[in-house]
Amino acid sequence: MSTQHPAARVPDQLFADEATEARWRARFLAPRVSVPDWSLDAPDANIYVSNASGVWEVYAWDRSTGEHRQVTDRPNGTLHATTSPDGRWIWWFDDTDGDEFGSWVREPFAGGEQAGKAVADVPDGYPAGLEIGHELVAVGVSTDEGSALYAHRDGVTTRFYASEDDAGVSALSRDERLLAISHSEHGDSRHPAIRVLSCDGFGTVADKWDGEGKGLAALAFSPRHGDARLLMLHERRGREELMIWDVEADTEQEIHLDLPGEVVGDWYPDAGALLIVHFHEGRSSLHRYDLATGTLTTLETPPGRIGGASVRPDGSVEYSWSNAAEPPVVRVRLPDGTDRVLVEAPGERAPGSEPLTDAFVEGVGGRIHALVSRPADTDGPQPTVFLLHGGPHAADEDRFSAYRAVWLDAGFAVVEVNYRGSTGYGSAWRDAIEGRPGLTELEDVAAVHDWAVRSGLADPQRCVVSGASWGGYLTLLALGTQAGRWAAGVAGVPVADYVAAYEDEMEQLRAFDRALFGGAPDDVPAVYRECSPITYVENVDVPVLVLAGDNDPRCPIRQIENYLDRLAARGVPYEFYRYDAGHGSLVIAETIKQTAIEVHFALRAVGLR
Repeated sequence: MSTQHPAARVPDQLFADEATEARWRARFLAPRVSVPDWSLDAPDANIYVSNASGVWEVYAWDRSTGEHRQVTDRPNGTLHATTSPDGRWIWWFDDTDGDEFGSWVREPFAGGEQAGKAVADVPDGYPAGLEIGHELVAVGVSTDEGSALYAHRDGVTTRFYASEDDAGVSALSRDERLLAISHSEHGDSRHPAIRVLSCDGFGTVADKWDGEGKGLAALAFSPRHGDARLLMLHERRGREELMIWDVEADTEQEIHLDLPGEVVGDWYPDAGALLIVHFHEGRSSLHRYDLATGTLTTLETPPGRIGGASVRPDGSVEYSWSNAAEPPVVRVRLPDGTDRVLVEAPGERAPGSEPLTDAFVEGVGGRIHALVSRPADTDGPQPTVFLLHGGPHAADEDRFSAYRAVWLDAGFAVVEVNYRGSTGYGSAWRDAIEGRPGLTELEDVAAVHDWAVRSGLADPQRCVVSGASWGGYLTLLALGTQAGRWAAGVAGVPVADYVAAYEDEMEQLRAFDRALFGGAPDDVPAVYRECSPITYVENVDVPVLVLAGDNDPRCPIRQIENYLDRLAARGVPYEFYRYDAGHGSLVIAETIKQTAIEVHFALRAVGLR
């Protein structure tokens, strides 16, 4: 580090009122669980992730005995895990301090043995897919050299695919005869193609690519033995929709649904129906689609977000649900229509928060959807924080967020913008940022900012822009290109110097950037220069807070230091919080600390402290 950067202030507490202080912390500390995942042929062997220990870790749940067991216990937490189909093994990804580089390890479902590397001959790398069968395991690995896919069977490991382009393992057929992989040999990892290989020799059985700008995703093969049907996502009509491809017969069944927005799906266990999760304008709904009759049946849930859903062997549907006001809960809908809570971590449930409303604002690229939250019992213009989501291919939703809630407690209105680049609004909206990322999204943010001021929601002198990852990138870019709009900026794990970030980031993100920008920095230097926050650092004239992880492979630390060095040379007021983890933290105490730093900084910046 070439400059000693001013450290961020860490408040002892955010609020003088003890009840408010206890409430905001309780939302983060409340134990949560994910929707359980179970072994294909041993459905009593379940795993989930939970923050019950204070760190997000993997847990095992034996439904036959009711026993729950914490599986992983690592300083920086563990999120990625699965089970073998026979229920004997739990596989989890072992990286170093959140750097995402490592290998899959496994341990017995019942415990009692230390985890060991699952496939010894597969080199370490960034994960690029995993499929576990009874006889065959397929593992994808990404490194600076590109992608390599490996198969392990009968004690022998074979590298069956390698490419400089991004690729990954996608789906294994139930009888382990066919393996689907995604690839970007056509040069566009954002719109991948699918190849199906024979597991006997790994020769190509079939290829499918819908052409430029139209991606395909393999979701899952049919759960029936001998059934070569592959459930996929396509975007032939300008949005993501479902399709079933019979690989061996080479026939397609497109699933036409009278639903706006976009969908994702999975098979019912008898392969006669699909479970559909539908997303539209920030909210989700659940449906059952009968493949024989084409009947779509809604599985009633309140408006909000479905955080995950799957179908048990008996036809029960298990799912996670929340909305902005109500904390998440994992529920089960039984075949008779009864709906109840399935599983909860021990401890107090999180305190609730405020509901949100929708805003639709016309922008230069079309109608922009934003989600708006206002502190309770307020009217008139408020200090307002614009929380910009990461991705960029993601979306803000009507879901419970302890982070959103603390901003409301602090007296800020909250605006979340599903700018161009967001998912759920069609392919054209998602891909509109190609060739001009960052600046395109900020046109939409500016339009919503204008609306927020014009409508009387936001105090124009006290607007803060904030985000993490891609949202952090947009925050720094906004501070340099939208002078006068913002009183301060809070950027978590951002891209700050895009050329340096490209040099240091993981190869999967380099491939993404090449597809997004139209090439590498040497190919299109003007685009990277125009769209990089460091280009505009001379224009920044308001306080800036930057938070970054030492081990982040997505937004590496060097390029952030480059930006901060430039800020320091100009004498701009800024603070820096640096922590020992990767692209964010899975440790709840660390999340609380960072949140307190961010909100306290913003309160000072707008004159409320």
